[in-house]
Amino acid sequence: MTQQSNQDGTDWSINIAKVRDNQDRAAFKALFDHFAPRVKAFLMRSGADPSLAEECTQEVMATLWNKAHLFDPTRASAATWIFTIARNRKIDALRKQRRPEPEDLPWGPSEEPDQADALALQQESEKLGEAIASLPAKQKELIEKAYFGDLSHSEIAEQTGLPLGTIKSRIRLALDRLRHAMT
Repeated sequence: MTQQSNQDGTDWSINIAKVRDNQDRAAFKALFDHFAPRVKAFLMRSGADPSLAEECTQEVMATLWNKAHLFDPTRASAATWIFTIARNRKIDALRKQRRPEPEDLPWGPSEEPDQADALALQQESEKLGEAIASLPAKQKELIEKAYFGDLSHSEIAEQTGLPLGTIKSRIRLALDRLRHAMT
């Protein structure tokens, strides 16, 4: 394991390993005491309001506890890993805020779509289905996870073990192909 110490000599990757291997509460407390205020400050500096920053910080620390096994000290320092989780949680929270809540959605009978619109929608859906089916398998899988599985890029990375940049590139390429197929 590489040495990743901060200024006071603490090797945070060792504490993460203790959490991973033994659910070591003392190691987690040390990580929490050190990183939680820094994560919250980081989120607030990047535009999150205090309550969102607090909520995301709690989620980041819970993720650290539950997913310590995903930390790879050869790929990133403990701080980089934790702040990447924080950034992704903030993005996820902001996306969630933009989605309408069920109470904001219209209720009751809606007017029937006209036949031409229904037929056009059906044809477009079939065309999209064919376009998705024609994607390379690696791109198709990621599109399905992102759009049908409603997973964030970071969740896909955790699930597949692929680097986040690879996931983003494949999804971007797949979307370009789909755009061209639909025009």
